[in-house]
Amino acid sequence: MAASAAPLRAALARSPAPAAARAPPGFLPLPPRARRVRLGPVALVSGRGRRIRAEATARTRQEKEQQEAEVSAVEDSFAVREVAAAPPPEEGGFDEELTLAGEDGDWVVRFEQSFNVFLTDTVIFILDILYRDRDYARFFVLETIARVPYFAFISVLHLYETFGWSRRADNIKVHFAESMNEFHHLLIMEALGGNSVWLDRFLARFSAFFYYFVTVGMYMLSPRMAYHFSECVERHAYSTYDKFLKLNGEELKKLPAPEVAVNYYMNEDLYMFDEFQTSRAPNSRRPKVDNLYDVFVNVRDDEAEHCKTMKACQTHETLRSPHAVQSSVEADAE
Repeated sequence: MAASAAPLRAALARSPAPAAARAPPGFLPLPPRARRVRLGPVALVSGRGRRIRAEATARTRQEKEQQEAEVSAVEDSFAVREVAAAPPPEEGGFDEELTLAGEDGDWVVRFEQSFNVFLTDTVIFILDILYRDRDYARFFVLETIARVPYFAFISVLHLYETFGWSRRADNIKVHFAESMNEFHHLLIMEALGGNSVWLDRFLARFSAFFYYFVTVGMYMLSPRMAYHFSECVERHAYSTYDKFLKLNGEELKKLPAPEVAVNYYMNEDLYMFDEFQTSRAPNSRRPKVDNLYDVFVNVRDDEAEHCKTMKACQTHETLRSPHAVQSSVEADAE
């Protein structure tokens, strides 16, 4: 039995292998099919090249997120951009109530403000008696006096700069722009006949001469006190024009605007007009001048901007020019 099985095993060993088990002559064995692996929403093919692409994509996404975080941090560091991008306040809108120092404030500040309010009320009482029914003459006197503080501030600042005690170029620039604005208000009142009476001209100019030296002394003693007094005067001017508009609005709309007002407010170069409005960005206020009513609205709103600037001078050590802030924003953006 064992002898008969040996030839059979030898025959099976000499028989050729099946076709499926032999590789075709001249060809290498085929590699196994690559398996697709799903990673999230993207199908990646396993293999060394695909893994390198996935790693590069992840690294690029990480670098982009890091760059966006750095840009956001840089933008947040420039607080001046938020100020410039803020919407401008409404025309002529501001708190008409004077804010005095609280009970817990410095007694010196309370004394300065109380004295300024008393002095302002006294001047208003005298003007009410002299110019009860003469609005344009009253406006002429107000605008003649309103120019004086800014010229006084500039004089003292120039003196301090000459002696090397301080140098505040932005303050001088803003105060000069305020003086130019009040000068054009004065020209408008003269065009309306406010200076037609000799006694009115004498009273306005004599008061301005006296007021100049008072303001110089007050500014050298306490700039905060001088700025607050000027704020009181500008607030009275705002209230006076606002009351005049409410009482005579319909009549003023029927009258033409003076040529000097049209030339000033509609001028192509309004650099100095923007300069004294430190509470808003340049080019954010462009008034219209269709009639005399618009003129007095513009003058009233100018007085409101003066009030805001004078209030800022009391609470900030150094006043910033609106164009200086705008230049900083443009440099940051670049």
